[in-house]
Order: sequence, then structure tokens, then C-alpha cells
Amino acid sequence: LGVMRIAFQNMGSGGIDATWSKAIEGLRHAFRRLQQINTASRSRRNVQRHYDLSGDLYRLFLDDDMQYSCAYFEQPDMTLDEAQAAKKRHIAAKLRLKAGQTVLDIGSGWGGLGLYLAKAFDVDVQGVTLSTEQHGVATDRAHVQGLQDRVHFDLKDYRSLNERFDRIVSVGMFEHVGVNHYRTFFDKSATLLKPDGVMLLHTIGRSGVPWATSAFVRKYIFPGG
Repeated sequence: LGVMRIAFQNMGSGGIDATWSKAIEGLRHAFRRLQQINTASRSRRNVQRHYDLSGDLYRLFLDDDMQYSCAYFEQPDMTLDEAQAAKKRHIAAKLRLKAGQTVLDIGSGWGGLGLYLAKAFDVDVQGVTLSTEQHGVATDRAHVQGLQDRVHFDLKDYRSLNERFDRIVSVGMFEHVGVNHYRTFFDKSATLLKPDGVMLLHTIGRSGVPWATSAFVRKYIFPGG
């Protein structure tokens, strides 16, 4: 791996001719795909490396509701808390929720979105996460808010679910799925969604052509993605 890393660096400095450059790029692409084989056990390990850090750490820089995906700044002078609340409202509007519906939150994080949907729209929410830390925090929050009968957070892989839901929402989780498992994700989501259901997927995109993600981001921010 050390030799490959040096070769990758030389590609950008003109130290390797075009033929070798293409060969090395092919190897890098193949190695990247191997890293994205996210079995249930590997997915769990990837989550541990990032999300099982102390919740106290994340509270230092997140909003009060501990939303870990981008906020929706409707106005430039909005605070982070206001922009995160706007994001949740925007998501809920797109889901077209009705009282009594069932909602699956894939990658439910610290529980903020699921708790908001249950309180504001009188729906039943099941959240799933692979993070022990997030699961504990989210479950405690549900009890503190008196929503433990309406919102349930489970420590499990979404691929193990069999129920069907009126709505599915997934915010900031798809980045960890990995290209190899995109079809699995959407096929499984289709089986979990009722025929007249609605699904909302919130993920990060690129404004340009696909390009290599930095090693730091791959290792520490989106492991497996």
C-alpha cells in the first residue's frame, strides 16, 4: 500500500508516463471498490470508527437537536438551530405526512428527526442505526420527551428489516452505502415501502464530474462510502 500511495502522488507530479498512470488509476479504482464491500459486519465497524465517539464531542459543534447533515438556510441571517429546524420542516413537507402513518428513518442518528416528525405530525417512527452511542442517546431522548410509545430506535442494519412503511426517510446515511450496494439499498427500500408510499433520500452530491474523494474523508468521515 505504501508503494501504491507513492505512485498515486507521482501521478500528479508528472513522474509517471501515461500508460503506467492509467494502470495505476485502474488499480486504485479496483482497491476503492474493495473498500466499499459493506457487509453487515463491516458496516458496523465503519460506524464504530466515526459515530460511536462520545455524544458530548458532537454536542460541541452541532445544533441543540444534534442534526449532523447540512442545514437549510432559508435566510442568510438564520442561526444554525433555525436552519436545522427549517430543514426538518422542509423534509416533512416533502414526505406529505398524515396522522397515524408509519415512518422508517434509515440512519436515524441521535433521533432528532424522528422525534420531530412524531411530535409535529402524529406519526409512528421506527429509526434504525448501527451506532451504539447514537442508539443510546436517541432512546433516552424519546423517553425524556414521553415519545417512547410513538418512536422506537433499533440497533440494526436496514437490510434486516421486513416490515412495510407508509413513508421512508434517510438523511445523511447514503454516503456510507458504497457504490457496490446502491442497488441493494434501493431494492430493499422498495420492498419496505407500501405501494402508495413516499420515500425521501437526502445525500451529498457533486456539481461536477465524479472525482476521487480524499483519503482523510474516506477514512474518518464516510468510511465505507
